[in-house]
Amino acid sequence: MTPTPLRKDAARNWDQIVAVGRALVDQGTPLQLNDVARRAGIGVGTVYRHFASPEALLETVATPCLEALAAHGEQALADPDPWRALEGFLTRTVEAQVGDASLTPVTAAAEDVLPRTTELKSLLWSSGTTLLDRARAAGTVRPDLAAGDLVPLMCGIAYAVQVHGGSPAERIDTARRYLATLLGGLRVTPPGA
Repeated sequence: MTPTPLRKDAARNWDQIVAVGRALVDQGTPLQLNDVARRAGIGVGTVYRHFASPEALLETVATPCLEALAAHGEQALADPDPWRALEGFLTRTVEAQVGDASLTPVTAAAEDVLPRTTELKSLLWSSGTTLLDRARAAGTVRPDLAAGDLVPLMCGIAYAVQVHGGSPAERIDTARRYLATLLGGLRVTPPGA
């Protein structure tokens, strides 16, 4: 069943609400639907018709980033080199964490509001686990590294970058440097290499 498309005015309101939500998240301002309505110049009821909670709006703001990461995970799974695939996936993930303020709170949430968020997070977890398993089976990553270790390690890098500060470009460069250091500690060099 195909969902009914939004009327033009409803679609315009939805876009405006999401744009204001994105701007607030990027500024580090907590999402409050009444505030979003005021800033968007539309009625509070209109905002609540589109988004039942601030969490629903936050997940909607994060969806494009989650979709891009899920697509990258699929591409990484097609890479025949297990180490390169894992490294590329983790690099893209940490860049997204540092570059999109909506990503960390959405991925860290214990429960999701939107089914699409749950689906995308599941795809990311599955890709990351499979990529790690492949790298471990190929002997290119430490055998004691578990899939459950990746999320806290990546969050640690994102937090360290946040503390370090700097411009967006500087934060991405710092994240890449920190990730390279982490990956250097995780990589196993084959004997004789």
